[in-house]
Amino acid sequence: MFRMTLDYLRAYARTFCKSDEAASAIEYAIVVAMVAVVVVVFVTPVGDKVLAIFNVILTKLGGTAQTKPGI
Repeated sequence: MFRMTLDYLRAYARTFCKSDEAASAIEYAIVVAMVAVVVVVFVTPVGDKVLAIFNVILTKLGGTAQTKPGI
């Protein structure tokens, strides 16, 4: 019984190591992480500029400027 389980585990490990699915999953995870970094780096300054534009319009209409919401 133990021998059969050990053979099964060896065969499973061999199949897993030859499989390309794990490498593809890791590659996709790296791409998703890179996209997230790009979004954070480029969207934050754009959001600050949009807030500044709306604050200019708001103050010219007689309102009070808004601050950036905290996280």
